[in-house]
Amino acid sequence: MRLKKTLVSGLFAMILTGWIVVGSGSAQELNMPFPSYGTGPVEVRLYTDYFCPPCRAMEPDVEPLLRDLLKKNAIHLTLVDVPTSQFSTLYTGCFLSALKEKNDFEHALRIRNLLFEAAAGKNVMTQEGIEALFKEKGISYSSWDAKPAFDRYNALIKEDKITGTPNCVMIRDGERVKISGGSGIAYHLKRLQ
Repeated sequence: MRLKKTLVSGLFAMILTGWIVVGSGSAQELNMPFPSYGTGPVEVRLYTDYFCPPCRAMEPDVEPLLRDLLKKNAIHLTLVDVPTSQFSTLYTGCFLSALKEKNDFEHALRIRNLLFEAAAGKNVMTQEGIEALFKEKGISYSSWDAKPAFDRYNALIKEDKITGTPNCVMIRDGERVKISGGSGIAYHLKRLQ
């Protein structure tokens, strides 16, 4: 119940701060950077939050599987940030701003790993702090109006009825499967190999 309340609060905060605009086109339609990669037949939507310890714990197991599945063109992957923490929208906005400069899967993984580490340390809680961290690590960063990307996140979260993290939704031939927990997600990704 607490997680669901936090998720709703996070979505509400995104609306209030102007991150979500209902009715705008998707990020792809507006030619905006969005963390979606590959053209394979199985759609994989990975729902995580930088402040979620189980999300952080599953990354080392899931990353090589995703890398392999994308290389084999077996999946179309979308990385969806879910606002389950007070600072989630800040981190997501910074992630999207770094993608504006270079939007490819390996770069997205590098940024995600850096943000997971920063969230775990809980010592980087401002935009300036994240920008300084990006600069220190050589990651280009460019602010932009990310409303269409946040709008797309919101639509996916609602469509897949996501109430916590980590979660994954796999869609193949119109059949939708929702998987919760890092070990379950890794297991189902292995099955796609």
